[in-house]
Amino acid sequence: MSGRQHKETELARQTRARGLAVGRATARIAEEVFEACTPHFGTTRIKSHRLAHGIALADVIEQVRALFERDGKPVPGIGETLLSAYESGLKRPGPEYLHYLCSVYRVEPAALGYDGPCICGHGHRMPGVVRGGGLQELEPDSSPDSRELWTRPLSDPSLNGGEEDENVLRRTLLKLIAGTAVPLNESVLGAADNIRRRMDETLVSTTVSPAMLDHWEEATASFGRQYMNTPPMRQLCDVLLEFSTVRQAMEHHQPIDLQERLCALAARLSGLAGIIMIDLGDQRMARSFFRTSRTAADETGDRALRAWVTAREALVPLFYGDPREALNLAKKSRDLAGQTPCAAKAMAPVVEARALSMLANSGGKKDVVDQAKRALARARAAFAQMTPAQQEDTAFGYTERQLYFHQGDALTRLGQTIEADLILEQALEKYEGDLLDQTLIRLDQAHCRVIEGDGEEALRIGHEAVKQVGVDFRTDIILSRAFDLSKAIQVRCGEIPGLAGFNETLASRVPEASSAPEAPSTSTAEAGV
Repeated sequence: MSGRQHKETELARQTRARGLAVGRATARIAEEVFEACTPHFGTTRIKSHRLAHGIALADVIEQVRALFERDGKPVPGIGETLLSAYESGLKRPGPEYLHYLCSVYRVEPAALGYDGPCICGHGHRMPGVVRGGGLQELEPDSSPDSRELWTRPLSDPSLNGGEEDENVLRRTLLKLIAGTAVPLNESVLGAADNIRRRMDETLVSTTVSPAMLDHWEEATASFGRQYMNTPPMRQLCDVLLEFSTVRQAMEHHQPIDLQERLCALAARLSGLAGIIMIDLGDQRMARSFFRTSRTAADETGDRALRAWVTAREALVPLFYGDPREALNLAKKSRDLAGQTPCAAKAMAPVVEARALSMLANSGGKKDVVDQAKRALARARAAFAQMTPAQQEDTAFGYTERQLYFHQGDALTRLGQTIEADLILEQALEKYEGDLLDQTLIRLDQAHCRVIEGDGEEALRIGHEAVKQVGVDFRTDIILSRAFDLSKAIQVRCGEIPGLAGFNETLASRVPEASSAPEAPSTSTAEAGV
């Protein structure tokens, strides 16, 4: 290999490594190799794909020969010299060779730098990954989750962007099934936002059977039931893959009744994705998904659904420091619910009370305490009118233990410690086995002690609560509440013994991959409504 070729290969190898490290698809890496190498070495598009796969000329030739053999054709005469001529631009592959090169790299002719469609007349998407320097077919594992993952219907071949976004989520989901920790990286965020954008485009531009709709509705309801017991990243992949499938169905004209059901599904799935984004700490994406959910819900005319989306959306400003916006959204949700007995009719006044309690805590008018208590009374009355099914659904309904938790949280912020202590203790019993939610309740109990001036007891309760949660499960919401407690103790009681150690515990958030204890619940659903 010449010095020039060596430098070209080295730059391509570095570009490929960076792309793989952040989970980019091979086709995307090939584009980055082309952009990085072409100005210096005149690298062609077809060569950039081989370099992106990290394989030699001989590997590509063997792949082409294997594909000829698979199709029952004589072994071709292609060799390294001919392939090198293609990569240098001295020759152009004929239609048959071009087809098989597209099949090897799983792209269309344009990606390799050639005009015109392929002779096969269809796309070249094939399930495969690059491993160990060569192309190998990816065999899905035998678990039901994995089998379902690879048997989901694919989108139209012309929608390469949509398929690639789904592939990002499928790859992430396979890693999660295998037990690998996957962060919320730019690849997953990009795929999530692209799927949401396509749903937006479908909603504003817009044949599925009722049986298929029944299946999707059952799957969506199942996601809601699994919410408290499924890691957020894992469920995000499941929800968005179902969301993408629903979007594809909505691209075609449907009868009005089926279209309304599809819009309702889109609203629930997008809303659930927004809730998960809150758990993962991404405020911007949460708002985007709730906006899409609201657009879909408005197409249904379902007041209860529209009110649910708005109440859930109010959690974003509630958690990220804008109680006035949360209050406005809660009131809007209450108006949308009207006299309809539904989950939002109980949820909205609870959000309203929690927002009012934050305003009272930050120096608002004294009468906000009475307003908050009246809102909690309305929530209790509305909860009594809900159906048993709604009272058991954490995500799409509103449970009794949520009601207790959120009442106690609001009363704590209002400084009503005696009443808050009683309700928080009841909430703690109802959350038996859900460690993360118990932690949030105990942090509220610690805040009550701060309000009463007992900083040492507050610190003891808070420190023990945080230590019980493994480092891997200290979510942004838990850490935010714990830091708030630390600041409150310092303001009210000064630098008491042990406070510095508590802050060090909160700062040590680096995950311990093999030693972190498994928590009974991995979502922060109950921190919201």
